[in-house]
Amino acid sequence: MMQPEVQSPIGREVKVTVDRPLGSRHPEQPDMIYEVNYGYVEGRLAADGEWQDAYILGVTEPLNNFTGQVIAVIHRRDDVETKWVVCALGTRFSEQEIKEQTDFQEKYYDVWIEL
Repeated sequence: MMQPEVQSPIGREVKVTVDRPLGSRHPEQPDMIYEVNYGYVEGRLAADGEWQDAYILGVTEPLNNFTGQVIAVIHRRDDVETKWVVCALGTRFSEQEIKEQTDFQEKYYDVWIEL
């Protein structure tokens, strides 16, 4: 059985399977529209027992999958989940840019961003 991630994944290259492409609606909250591509990293178990969730930044079209580098981790103080922030190799976003681009979903949580 796989264990949840313990070490920081920042800098790691990962493949994200997109199950909520840019512009799609949340399956349980239809008023929430995904402003970035969002999916999971298969093979990395998160604290909630599911595959590790990931936001993909820097892409302006809906995707099916994406290979990139983890540049940040969004930690939720009021939830067990963390979200990885993935973008193209060599691309960087500031903490403020990450916050702005993920706020459509993260505004419901008390978060801090590890860079």
